[in-house]
Amino acid sequence: MHYFYVLQAIEDKEKFYFGCTSNLKERINSHNAGKNIATKSNQWRVVYYEAFITLSGARQREYRIKHHGSAKRKLMDRIKPTLE
Repeated sequence: MHYFYVLQAIEDKEKFYFGCTSNLKERINSHNAGKNIATKSNQWRVVYYEAFITLSGARQREYRIKHHGSAKRKLMDRIKPTLE
């Protein structure tokens, strides 16, 4: 399986990161260990993910969210009410 995921910064609840991976646990550990330039200044938690059979499906979803404001807005409108 491959995953599209959304991370939320633990300290700054308004900061989010979007990505895709084939190993979600390993990827979140990598983010929190500071191994990724875009996320190394924060600690993160997974707040949402979608599973895909193919890596290309997960990458397409990530691209759509990152490059289409309406898709990102719809996703955030759906998940924000469930966040602390």
